[in-house]
Amino acid sequence: MASQKLPTAGNPIRCKAAVSRKPGEPLVLEEILVAPPCCHEVRIRIICTSLCQSDVTFWKLKDFPGVFPRILGHEAIGVVESVGEDVDEVKEGDMVIPIFMSDCGDCADCRSKKSNLCSKLPFKVSPWMPRHETSRFTDLNGEVIYHFLSVSSFSQYTVVDIAHLTKIDPSIPPNRACLLSCGVSTGVGAAWRTANVEAGSTVAIFGLGSIGLAVAEGARLCGATRIIGVDMNPNKFEIGKTFGVTDFVRAGDPGSKSVSQVINEMTGGGADYCFECVGLASLVREAYSCCRKGWGKTIVLGVDKPGAELSLSSFDVLHSGKILTGCLFGGLKAKSDIPVLLKRYMDKELQLDEFVTHEIKFEDINKAFDLLAEGKCLRCVIWMDK
Repeated sequence: MASQKLPTAGNPIRCKAAVSRKPGEPLVLEEILVAPPCCHEVRIRIICTSLCQSDVTFWKLKDFPGVFPRILGHEAIGVVESVGEDVDEVKEGDMVIPIFMSDCGDCADCRSKKSNLCSKLPFKVSPWMPRHETSRFTDLNGEVIYHFLSVSSFSQYTVVDIAHLTKIDPSIPPNRACLLSCGVSTGVGAAWRTANVEAGSTVAIFGLGSIGLAVAEGARLCGATRIIGVDMNPNKFEIGKTFGVTDFVRAGDPGSKSVSQVINEMTGGGADYCFECVGLASLVREAYSCCRKGWGKTIVLGVDKPGAELSLSSFDVLHSGKILTGCLFGGLKAKSDIPVLLKRYMDKELQLDEFVTHEIKFEDINKAFDLLAEGKCLRCVIWMDK
């Protein structure tokens, strides 16, 4: 027997959303209209979402790609409410995780094991839906509200392209599964998929925020013997130990030696793998400088300010034999790799619980911004209806 469609299917839904109306100002909790999904799209009911540093970055931007009014949020989990035409991958009632990176499964990149950079729906910071470049959100006055990173999870309902959705096991706790929608996956994936960290190796991580700690967790899972954390805050070492950090170097200490000099001395020639997780060109150079010659890899995860440029010595690049690469979403292919990480969590291998430091109600969403700004949380899970 065919499943009976929900009465909301094919009709706009009126619901609450936290709308960012002006740069840096508190989000406004208001009622909006969410249009039904178009072809290749899915409308989902968000169960819970969490706040990522990228949300804060774009919330503050006064110039494009900062646009307003906008519904931010891109780290979440939800249930399929209805599907548009040409969607057979999920059905009403399925549990799904939205991902800012697309995985169309059709293009040469998505079919290859070498890349997660879909060429059919390439990553871009667009205020629209990825295929149709239109919005599914309007306020009660009919004004268009813009999308964010193809997800916009700070709303009770949102519309997401099927290429940006991964179906998951519904038995997994939603307040843990949602973390794999962005931050934790990015860090763990960078160590696992992009760097392919080898057992017994040495890793250096620049920046011990959520992404850096997730890199440490990924390196730990890969069997790294020594994981060196670099941060300006010495308290991060205690937190880092939970995720496998074995050594700590305090950045910004007055003295004659740079961080790269200290790490080169500590390791007898540099770390096998270095990860830049802050988004500063100067730290990329430091990471590259303490990456072991001959086989070392430096992976850039941090998002620098628009227009930032990186300068390296041509002589060093030619003669050191080291690799410098960037990665989006940790190099993961969402539809195949996210289920693997979720299974590792359920098998008590991957740590997710330790990343959640706060859980709040949707109406208190602005408190999540305050906690992150004050450096008091790693991940704050925001429950829509709890």
